Amino acid sequence: MFSRVFSAILEGLEGKIVEVETGLLPGLTSFSIVGLPDKAIQEAKERITLALKSINAKPPLKFNRKIIVNLAPADIKKEGSILDLAIAISFLISTKQISQIKKKILFLGELSLDGKLRKVKGALPIILSLHKYFEEVYLPKENLNEVKFLKIENLYLFDSLKEVIDHLEGTNKKEPFKNEEFEEMEENFDELEFIKITNFLLRAIIISASGRHNLILYGPPGTGKTLIARNIVSLLPRLNYEESLEVTSIYSAANKLKEGFILNPPFRNPHHTASAVAILGGGQNPKPGEVTLAHKGVLFLDELPEFRRDVLEGLREPLENGEITIARSNKIIKFPAKFMFVAAYNPCPCGFYGDNEKECICTISEIKKYHKKLSGPLMDRIDMKLNVPRLKSEEVFKDNSINFHKIKEVILELKEKQIKRQGKFNSELNLKEIKEFCKLEFEAERLIQKSIDSLKLSLRSIHKIIKVARTIADLENKDKIEKDHIGEAIQYRSTENIDL
Repeated sequence: MFSRVFSAILEGLEGKIVEVETGLLPGLTSFSIVGLPDKAIQEAKERITLALKSINAKPPLKFNRKIIVNLAPADIKKEGSILDLAIAISFLISTKQISQIKKKILFLGELSLDGKLRKVKGALPIILSLHKYFEEVYLPKENLNEVKFLKIENLYLFDSLKEVIDHLEGTNKKEPFKNEEFEEMEENFDELEFIKITNFLLRAIIISASGRHNLILYGPPGTGKTLIARNIVSLLPRLNYEESLEVTSIYSAANKLKEGFILNPPFRNPHHTASAVAILGGGQNPKPGEVTLAHKGVLFLDELPEFRRDVLEGLREPLENGEITIARSNKIIKFPAKFMFVAAYNPCPCGFYGDNEKECICTISEIKKYHKKLSGPLMDRIDMKLNVPRLKSEEVFKDNSINFHKIKEVILELKEKQIKRQGKFNSELNLKEIKEFCKLEFEAERLIQKSIDSLKLSLRSIHKIIKVARTIADLENKDKIEKDHIGEAIQYRSTENIDL
């Protein structure tokens, strides 16, 4: 007898339907899985055999037949244990141990040796992309936290293979899963209270966080650059439902989901020894890298010039387009990568070039080599560059009266204002949208025209300045961009303190 059921694998961040076909032929007893399965799928034969024994079903070795399981389409590599449940159900149907299925059902789940269903990775993105093609979707109950806010009507959660069979046979019907309501939560600012910064720096950080503008912090070691960067993500508003769904799907696909739905903007801080694949994504079967894991959040690179050149140059695409493309001989996969880029580094290898209080011990050639890693095209994609000076001794223990609750409210208000006006953050505006939403007053336009020649600005730099100025105007509740807004935005792009 022949049977066919449906499962899925993950390709990038999209589910791809896999037809699990099982047929029996006369011959010596054997159990084969074909259709480019990986090692984990080949080992499913042993897992399924013992799982079937545990529920008193007849396993493959009890049939004097050649059993063949085909995973179609046969020319696509299948990975992981997500197909276990579908293979087991298909086998039971083909051996007439359960009835044929009349509905179109998507089976997702890994089997344990005692017949329990184990959590699978990538369940959320698969269900989001494929549930509309099926009457019912079956998923392990261990994936509950991942899908608890998912608003679909045809999802069923099961603890074991026996539960699935009883439901299919009608002996113990399960009710469809009912989602929980997605709710906002209170904020916490405990760690932020320890930041000591100047008013100039605080205003720049508010502007950067409000418009999601890329930011570089430079200055001598020990001035708080890393602490500031790590805490910027705490100033960002919590994710809304759509954003949370998107970020959680990415972490599910990368098998990095620990506590269910992700409610806060992610913060990723890879070490400078990380490979290009780890940061940008890739591999034989492309997986998301740090730039994608930072989607809707912050990607922080500490000691920026210490990163490999290919990693730094690879950042140019996601910084420009908000996505990264991984090309392989047989497929091209795009991963989202809209993140706020924050980087920190010292002016030289020893950290004290240009410092008025401590002498730099680096040679000019060492300093030039240090800065040479940061190419012009990469630095041109940075909206704001801020010098973080050393604090005076009397400022270190000075009472910090910064109201971070108020700052968070301002950033949230500006986020809502930008989304309502243009559907995206100011930093994400393209050329057409800049012309539409970034109206310049006459004096502001004259100032930027003068700056083009005097500062040798590139076209990208001009657009960056206008977008930062748009955020400054929003902060001051102005409809048009004024001269002072442009002047302040230009000031944030100044690199005179780090040039040789």
